[in-house]
Amino acid sequence: MSSIDYRQSGVDIDAGNEVVRRIKALARGTYTPGVLSGVGSFGGLFAVDSSVPDPVLVASADGVGTKLKVAFLMDRHDTIGADLVNHCVNDILVQGARPMFFLDYLATGRLSPDVAEQIVAGVARGCRENGCALLGGETAEMPGFYADGEYDVAGFIVGVVSKARIVDGRHVVAGDRLIALPSSGLHTNGYSLARRIAFDVLKLRVDSQVSELGSTVGEALLRTHRSYLKPVTPLLERGAIKGMAHITGGGITENLPRTLPEGLGFSLDRASWSVPPLFQWLQHAGRIDDAEMFRAFNMGVGLVLVCAPQSVDATLASLRDSGEAAWILGEITPV
Repeated sequence: MSSIDYRQSGVDIDAGNEVVRRIKALARGTYTPGVLSGVGSFGGLFAVDSSVPDPVLVASADGVGTKLKVAFLMDRHDTIGADLVNHCVNDILVQGARPMFFLDYLATGRLSPDVAEQIVAGVARGCRENGCALLGGETAEMPGFYADGEYDVAGFIVGVVSKARIVDGRHVVAGDRLIALPSSGLHTNGYSLARRIAFDVLKLRVDSQVSELGSTVGEALLRTHRSYLKPVTPLLERGAIKGMAHITGGGITENLPRTLPEGLGFSLDRASWSVPPLFQWLQHAGRIDDAEMFRAFNMGVGLVLVCAPQSVDATLASLRDSGEAAWILGEITPV
């Protein structure tokens, strides 16, 4: 019997080295002054900004769910990484934190340097746009575990906020107003239901043109999950925000209560915004009732801010100055 090497078992070390070579420049392009280590270290080193008084670290981890299936079908992998970063940035932003560094994890059955480079390029782009360093990561080749051509990704973020500026909703009271910022599409949630409607019920393909969407199905579903860091940062610096909710899995129904003190609820003005065509199309095609739509999808609302009534005008003016089409979504009520 001839000897067997690692490559014959499905793990290509040379391909892994090629991936590392390609992503070094991508990672270095995201470095901020806090980075103290280079690509290839066993652990990433980062110095916390000494200008932040009484600093508190805020960390989060997430993935992009079955949105990956759409990327596989389209053979497009340069947006998934940005989805990952922006989702994680928003998750710590709602507690008042700004991102410092990010780490990514990519696992696949057979490592393709071209695909890995596209994914990490998206991660690097998301990091640069959010002022966040891509400090490190892991690429795992796992033959027999993932189908050929498929992969999974996860992201890990660490940010910082001054203890006195943590946003945790503790000061929210009945009568406070809800301000909504629009989503750019499904973001990274509801894809199992959306895929079933588009591909199983309607028998469409990713390249099928849909007049109601003004694009192909694949283009509509793959729109990048946006970051809210830039428009919200000035509001945090002024202390104008009492609470925030990133509208992800569970929709407005499940996520907004996470920022409210016990005994408080909310009412939404359904006439305050027009639900985007993508959600209307999915609801009609899938015959989905309103309650399920609001639990499965963001319905065009990507982030919700809570502020005092007297702060509403200034908050809206700041958001609109930054190019945001923000609006008053509703208000806080007693349960």
